[in-house]
Amino acid sequence: MIRHALGGLLLTLCCLGTAVASGPDCSRPFTLALHDHGLLYSLDTDTGIDKDFADELIRRSGCEVRVSLMSRARIWTLIESGALDFSLSGIANAERNRYASFAWYFSNKYYLLVRKDSGIRQLSDFEHNDRFQLGVIRSFRYSDSANQLVDTLAAANRVSQAGGLEPLYEALILQRIQGMIIEPFDYPAIDAKRIRDVTTIVEFNDPAVPHGLIMSKKALSPAEQQKWRDLVNEMRADGTVRRIFEKYFKPDLADSMVDFQTPP
Repeated sequence: MIRHALGGLLLTLCCLGTAVASGPDCSRPFTLALHDHGLLYSLDTDTGIDKDFADELIRRSGCEVRVSLMSRARIWTLIESGALDFSLSGIANAERNRYASFAWYFSNKYYLLVRKDSGIRQLSDFEHNDRFQLGVIRSFRYSDSANQLVDTLAAANRVSQAGGLEPLYEALILQRIQGMIIEPFDYPAIDAKRIRDVTTIVEFNDPAVPHGLIMSKKALSPAEQQKWRDLVNEMRADGTVRRIFEKYFKPDLADSMVDFQTPP
């Protein structure tokens, strides 16, 4: 009896040791930065999808993770240098892939929010009228057509940059810009009467863009990146990510954002 009990205990300890070994290396504290952006995270309420996601990811990892708030531009700079380990809701491109890797957890489309009195009904209206100014958040990238529009207008000095959404909404109300690029996380602000009454939405005909946990390649080895990616994949597989999104969106929109094909 005692021999069986000891055998069972040793097996349990062995399995626990394997589970710990397979998780992230927690031998040092990590850093993770949120950015203030609509439903992803609100500094005013200290709530949002990314905060909920970060809390659960940290709990599952068992590691000490120091969370802070930064601008998106600063986040990418520190990720590249290795001075920041993680951020959230990032999208990839060729440049970012040099210094960052990703663990995907949702996907969404982008839209163009324009003033009703601007006469803009389609994307070409924006490009072909040199009076129209576009507003963007500094260091943000979007879907292919949206990026093309931004780059074309930037080359013509027709892009106004801001550190966040609120300055862009103000610029739109005051007619300093005629449009800005938005995503579903911005919907509550758009529903505000002062914005809704003067704007309309033009769609980009682009597929949804995957967003994920951003991991610094300088700060984390490929093996450790995979361990964190495994945690994110577990959160997707067991429905945790879906439950987080359903706190903030109607079920059909939440479904469309969390059900997607993971990029290679």
